[in-house]
Amino acid sequence: MPRHEYYGEDGTTEKEQCPRCGDTFLAEHEDRKHCGKCGYTEWL
Repeated sequence: MPRHEYYGEDGTTEKEQCPRCGDTFLAEHEDRKHCGKCGYTEWL
């Protein structure tokens, strides 16, 4: 999904961005959120 589809008409998004990179969205998996750019992972 292209990045622009994550944003609403008002320019906001509900997707969580990586706290390390700041410019990458976290992929949402069943048991974790993961950044494909730097490898940051949040276990749920």
